[in-house]
Amino acid sequence: MIKSKNLCATVLAVAGLVSAAALERAWASSDSIGSGAVRVEHITDPTLNNMVAFDIRVPAKWHYQGTLAQGGPCVGIPSQVFRLTSPDGLSFVERFPALGWSWATGGAAGKIKTPDCLPLNQKISAQDFLKYFASTLNVEYVGDDPIPAEARAAAQHEVDEAAKLGPANNGGRGYTYHQTIDLASAIIRYKNGSFTMKGQLQTSILCGESHYPGVKSMLRGVPDQPDWGTTQCGAGVRYTVAPEDRIQATLDAMIANRIGAAGNPTWNQAWIERTQRQGAAFAQQLANQNQNQNQGTSILEAGARSRAAGAAQFNQDQASRQRMHEQFLSTMQRGTTMSMQSAAQVANSNHTITSNWVDYSLDRQTVRDPGTGQISKVTSGYNATWVDNTGKVSFQTSDPNANPNGSLPGTWTRQQVVNGDGTAR
Repeated sequence: MIKSKNLCATVLAVAGLVSAAALERAWASSDSIGSGAVRVEHITDPTLNNMVAFDIRVPAKWHYQGTLAQGGPCVGIPSQVFRLTSPDGLSFVERFPALGWSWATGGAAGKIKTPDCLPLNQKISAQDFLKYFASTLNVEYVGDDPIPAEARAAAQHEVDEAAKLGPANNGGRGYTYHQTIDLASAIIRYKNGSFTMKGQLQTSILCGESHYPGVKSMLRGVPDQPDWGTTQCGAGVRYTVAPEDRIQATLDAMIANRIGAAGNPTWNQAWIERTQRQGAAFAQQLANQNQNQNQGTSILEAGARSRAAGAAQFNQDQASRQRMHEQFLSTMQRGTTMSMQSAAQVANSNHTITSNWVDYSLDRQTVRDPGTGQISKVTSGYNATWVDNTGKVSFQTSDPNANPNGSLPGTWTRQQVVNGDGTAR
């Protein structure tokens, strides 16, 4: 089991689905903040005049990439996506785009279809979600990493506080709204060339459940409308990986230095206020619809206008989520046990993981050692492949600035990408 201090703060940061103020309180509760050198990067929101949405704490010498994933019809809340990479390219921290799903029950069952969602019609435990997620990544699921009961309780408290800012219960009319959060952590393992890599997957699944009362018909021949409800769930995943002998020190340093994202309360409030304005405009449009069919604009059009500044990123986010959905569903269709066994076999056969949802890439590529002419087939999920002077030790990285010379023993040579038959491109 990997030790984990202050899991409450860590897992809340994974979600990216609770209020920014809640995240700030979680970070402030840390009792093990270290003094290691860090810097702060910023993720901005192009749809709100490039206002800073998240501050990302990064180890001073690590490399950083990050963006704001704009919400879609299913995952309505924008979330941070980032990759932090160590100088040698072996260790990294990633925050994946969020996955979401929703369904309806009662009188509305089967009638509500939301694009951009996983076609799930039930809750899934956070631990099971991680088992599928690990299998989709083709890494070995070593085991559950238990989360303390007090961390779960603290997370639920923060969600309850955040829910007070959301839809209110309207007891007199029978409408109710309830939020739940489920946390999980898991240990994974895989091979990167000759290195045995170990990591920690963490997730937080936040679900909002709405219940609407039925309506008794007052007209003969018109049936009553039964009670109905909707549930919408979102899952955020954080992924930390290092060589097996470094993983515990890496995790301890991440927590001690509060590495990762913290939301900007000012941006959070601006985003809420804009959403409320769009909702009010839509309600007014419906009220005026009978008077003038062409009056006003729909909330979807208003939302599209607000995303215009980040249209390219929004389209990229949608494409990335679509790939995630297809691969995740393929894993689920194979079943948990079968998927985990398959992933373990791949992970234990020197498979190099491809974190393609942060920097998406597929298939394999051919590389050649410029000194020896040796040809190798490697995954194309990484931009660089390095081999040491023995020709037997290698590793891959997506960081173009990473260089193992001086960081790892031996002399390392970067491999050349060539055509499939070994000829130069």
